[in-house]
Amino acid sequence: MQIKQLAFDHAPVGLAVLEHRIIRQCNQQFAAIFGDTPEAYPGVPLARFYPSIEDYRRIGERSLAIMRKTGRYADERVMKRADGTLFWCRVRGQSVTHDTPFQRGIWSFSDLSEERPLVPLTQREREVAILTCRGLTCKEIGLELGLSYRTIEVYRARLLEKFQARKLAELVAKLSGMPL
Repeated sequence: MQIKQLAFDHAPVGLAVLEHRIIRQCNQQFAAIFGDTPEAYPGVPLARFYPSIEDYRRIGERSLAIMRKTGRYADERVMKRADGTLFWCRVRGQSVTHDTPFQRGIWSFSDLSEERPLVPLTQREREVAILTCRGLTCKEIGLELGLSYRTIEVYRARLLEKFQARKLAELVAKLSGMPL
């Protein structure tokens, strides 16, 4: 076995080669994270591992826009295992076809379950949580989501309650898995 293939197969993070957001090859850690064997994944659309098609579409649009500029993308998001359970995942991608970023790329996936337990959130609460972690104000989040800043304040109040946080900084720490 070549050293490159050995490194790919046994990397300590999940790795997948994607073409047009379809898995062409993945390593053992990817299969362990999502549940199955590496042989089960070639030809599987990445959409299967998102909580919803809306998440797949929205994250795809955002990542494509960023990758057109930089060739790279990174975020932390909720994903879905083969058995349907949801978990927090750190995702990093590098396109190898800069002009058409989704044509081919290498992506890494890290399971954050131990650092960040999943709290059930609605789609809108997830959006507000993600934008809050990016440091956006209520007004900025409202503009991005087409909602009033007062509505965003209500969503943040719900998030504070669900995560048992007293302040916004504590909420952000819990959302991002940072030690308090």
